[in-house]
Amino acid sequence: MRRRRALRHYGRPGAARVRLLCFHYAGGNAAMFRDWPDRLPPDVATVAVQLPGRDTRLDEPPHVRMGPLVEELLEVLDPLLDEPFACYGHSMGARVALALAHALRARASAGPRALFVASSAAPALRRRVRGWDEPDEGLIAYLRDLGGTPSIVLERPDLLELFLPALRADLTVVATSGAPVRPALDVPLRAFAGVDDREASVERMAAWREETTGPFALEAVSGGHFFDPAGVARVLDVIAATLTGPG
Repeated sequence: MRRRRALRHYGRPGAARVRLLCFHYAGGNAAMFRDWPDRLPPDVATVAVQLPGRDTRLDEPPHVRMGPLVEELLEVLDPLLDEPFACYGHSMGARVALALAHALRARASAGPRALFVASSAAPALRRRVRGWDEPDEGLIAYLRDLGGTPSIVLERPDLLELFLPALRADLTVVATSGAPVRPALDVPLRAFAGVDDREASVERMAAWREETTGPFALEAVSGGHFFDPAGVARVLDVIAATLTGPG
């Protein structure tokens, strides 16, 4: 039951030769990836993770620590990890994808073919996470600064009451996970930064280079923390070329 609620299989996985496991931003949900199969080649299957505390999992308490979150992921994703896969994480999702890759290596399990991270300052910078330990007003101010949250959500107390607990929990996961000292991964890592993103600028994402001994590339794309349509299109083009190209 939990696996069914935690995973969204978008597109037609039967035709795929590699799965793209997708991890949403803090306060977000799996629906941000629902259109990706229409813009990726058919041999890439989009599987989006839905964390507890939101949407169809609103009745489940959200995680507030990275360790238990990753343990759940190892459980629900286990049947999918026997075939080639890659990971994409946006903002908080980037840190989750990184933690999952390290957990798989610790278990001597096959890791991702590639790791794609977006809109997340590099862990090595140990930047303070805004909002997680502030009153609700501080969280709302943080959302306004990031952009991307519909104004109807920010202006309606009933919607905020549903949205803020998951957001606070997600930010707590990131704020308390730190950047433990551990050997770098050995997977290709592609990072994407929005040119107008003040939280995760190109400069703040450059240190993702330290997270792998494999190939690394950092690209600035159009938009802010959540990218604009052209920025998303560029990200998907890079993912497609990386996962379906020679080798």
